[in-house]
Amino acid sequence: MTDTQHESGSRGPTTKHTVVVPASINMVNLLGPNDEHLSLIEHAFDADVHVRGNQVTLQGPPAEIALVERLLEELVTIIRTGQGITDETVERVVSMLRAETTERPADVLSLNILSNRGRTIRPKTLNQKRYVDSIDKHTITFGIGPAGTGKTYLAVAKAVQALQSKQVNRIILSRPAVEAGEKLGFLPGTLTEKIDPYLRPLYDALHDMLDPETIPKLLAAGTIEVAPLAFLRGRSLNDSFIILDEAQNTTPEQMKMFLTRLGFGSKIVVTGDVTQVDLPSGMKSGLRIVEGILDEVEDISFNRLTAHDVVRHRLVGRIVAAYETHDSREDARKDHNR
Repeated sequence: MTDTQHESGSRGPTTKHTVVVPASINMVNLLGPNDEHLSLIEHAFDADVHVRGNQVTLQGPPAEIALVERLLEELVTIIRTGQGITDETVERVVSMLRAETTERPADVLSLNILSNRGRTIRPKTLNQKRYVDSIDKHTITFGIGPAGTGKTYLAVAKAVQALQSKQVNRIILSRPAVEAGEKLGFLPGTLTEKIDPYLRPLYDALHDMLDPETIPKLLAAGTIEVAPLAFLRGRSLNDSFIILDEAQNTTPEQMKMFLTRLGFGSKIVVTGDVTQVDLPSGMKSGLRIVEGILDEVEDISFNRLTAHDVVRHRLVGRIVAAYETHDSREDARKDHNR
């Protein structure tokens, strides 16, 4: 419920709204401990925000007031789903509202992919939700973006969800062991010990999503297989959810080999970061050229994630964005000097 007045001031025409927050909503949850969320809102918008009880009075330019009102509506909706509101939640909702997307932020942030041991895995950005939706809709999905954007983590969550709902019979997780040139003989230890360092991030994701004591049993039974890319050659993979991680380190021939492993009843997700290619100098990345080859093939989707989708420590997003800016300047400088 809102009450609206119109005034004029130094900022031009201003609107004054009074928003009444439903009595069922705990105002501390909405505004944060010590009004932390309220402070974020005040800094994010060109508006004055005053709270008395469950009434929030907003004053400022009409467009800004409309956005704050929508923000409050989205936060109330999220709280009603049983989720807590964090500073990060407020920042992500603000970002989505500023982007003027058609999707409601509450729908994005309330999509439950998987729950385990009291923890729920959800997309945290609009691009992440679109990526997850694409995995549902397509047989082959590419998730391309920098570190920390959740592209591998969400793919593994979708794989576990598909296994638990019996959409597939097994999960196959793979990476190219390019750092060792896929020639592992010079490394110490057994074959498993040689391979493990390259596959460890995939094991880590599994441990977040499954009870740890069940993972060895699933691995022993072949229900979950974690293997270097070279181990998939010559196989046809049916009724499987197959993930290729770090795909920027595949050659074009390896990428073709992997994609043609697809069997009946299976789904493939390919993830990678085209800015982090570790292949020997002069060797093409299969991930860099595959979109130009398959962009018009039906049932294949390419999804790009950016620095805005980084969901690690907020400083990681700033680091990624700074590198992207630096790379753009370097490319422009090289073009200018040609």
